[in-house]
Amino acid sequence: MKRLVAFSVALFVAALFVFPTGAQQGRPQGGQGRPQGGGMRTGIEPMAMDDRSGFTQIFDGKTLKGWDGNPDAWRVENEAIVGESTADKPLKSNTFIIYRGSQPGDFELKLEYRINSTNSGVQYRSAELPEVGKWVLKGYQADIDFANQYTGQLYEERGRGFLAMRGQVTQITPGKKQVIANLRSGDDLKAAIKNNDWNTLHIIARGNRLTHILNGHLMAEAIDDDPAGRAMGGLIGFQMHTGPPMKVEYKNIWLKHL
Repeated sequence: MKRLVAFSVALFVAALFVFPTGAQQGRPQGGQGRPQGGGMRTGIEPMAMDDRSGFTQIFDGKTLKGWDGNPDAWRVENEAIVGESTADKPLKSNTFIIYRGSQPGDFELKLEYRINSTNSGVQYRSAELPEVGKWVLKGYQADIDFANQYTGQLYEERGRGFLAMRGQVTQITPGKKQVIANLRSGDDLKAAIKNNDWNTLHIIARGNRLTHILNGHLMAEAIDDDPAGRAMGGLIGFQMHTGPPMKVEYKNIWLKHL
């Protein structure tokens, strides 16, 4: 049965690259959890990212209407949502700007981001934690960091941790994560990420399947079969991470409900 599941997923992932119009879309490296051998595809042409049929723009490029975050940390600049910390105004804890327009279940999200230091991420199907503090989220995160050690991976903020490393398709069951298919190596995919420049992120959440595509390259995917742990809907938000001064920018933010 396990062989059948792995083979089926392998066919599904291969189909993503052969038929990009049906595109579907994690943290440690350093050897921990990295796929070893058996990479499924190399030299894959990136998928088209400019199709916005059925999408709605959820950031107007001028104001933070519909968004809620710490005004000392977030602003609009050059048609982008900008999160910035400085040596004079360091972050005491991770903080998020939250989209208040909806709490989508099945959806696609497309956006561009640029980061100049430390760590950020795109939260989705997330929940607020008012008992921890204002503008605090827990839930699925498309990880982003300046060094691109984690970028593209699926991480669960304040939850189960790393759900799919870059280059993996995983199945999550209660208390267990299993790699059921390997894409390309994490380092190979890292080469597709632009450093200190604009990157295009595409997140697809459909049922219990969560997919991350970056610059047209499938980065990570998880099938979450943990009924108690998974979320089937929730908030979208962007993270600013504690640490050295940082600046992260998000623009051209488009959402499609499925």
